[in-house]
Amino acid sequence: MRAIILAGGKGTRLKPYTTIIPKPLVPIGGEMPVMEIVVRQLVRDGFNHITLAVNHMANLIMAFFGDGSRWGIKIDYSLEAKPLSTIGPLTLIRDLPDDFLVMNGDILCNLDYKGFYNYHLKSDNTVTVAVFRREEKIDSGVLEYDENNFITGFVEKPVYKFDVSMGIYCIKRSIIEELPIGGTYGFDNLMIDGIKKKQKIGVMPFKGFWMDIGRPDDCDRANETYEEIKDKLGL
Repeated sequence: MRAIILAGGKGTRLKPYTTIIPKPLVPIGGEMPVMEIVVRQLVRDGFNHITLAVNHMANLIMAFFGDGSRWGIKIDYSLEAKPLSTIGPLTLIRDLPDDFLVMNGDILCNLDYKGFYNYHLKSDNTVTVAVFRREEKIDSGVLEYDENNFITGFVEKPVYKFDVSMGIYCIKRSIIEELPIGGTYGFDNLMIDGIKKKQKIGVMPFKGFWMDIGRPDDCDRANETYEEIKDKLGL
């Protein structure tokens, strides 16, 4: 099984952490870089080949992960000359298998990656997206009013629930082969174009543990509770 980890971002939301080290090498709990946690989990779940799509501070990432022998897995690299967003970097990888897993390099979760991959194959989707229900609390009273500016409703500090992409996908190679090589193309483009083309895009809802370390609040929470979440991550 093949996995592509997207590790080319600048991590601007995590400054000052990312001033001297790339976001995937930011240590969690002062112990282990977030992307090493991801690599260990993929190895545990049976993946045998990982490609790291790199750009910003690529030399540091390549020096740390090397050829993957330290974890008993093959690791190679796809170097972007310029940022290509989320999906664009995949067009530079010329040996993609028919189906493969793609994920951001700053995700902490206890998803069964092999189970997700097998779910994608069984569903025969062109793209399968892992989704998580996230709650967002509004710390203000929310007013509703009509066209005449008269208040019609009021909710004190409501909580809204959204099904969001976890930054983890399985994709068929045929979708990537349709894209121009080296062009900037994001996950939003993939979804919008796929819907227009009526491609078979599916989701797999996930109710386990998930954090996006690219978000400062998630990063701070992961560091504060690292000893508690280690077991959840299978470390």
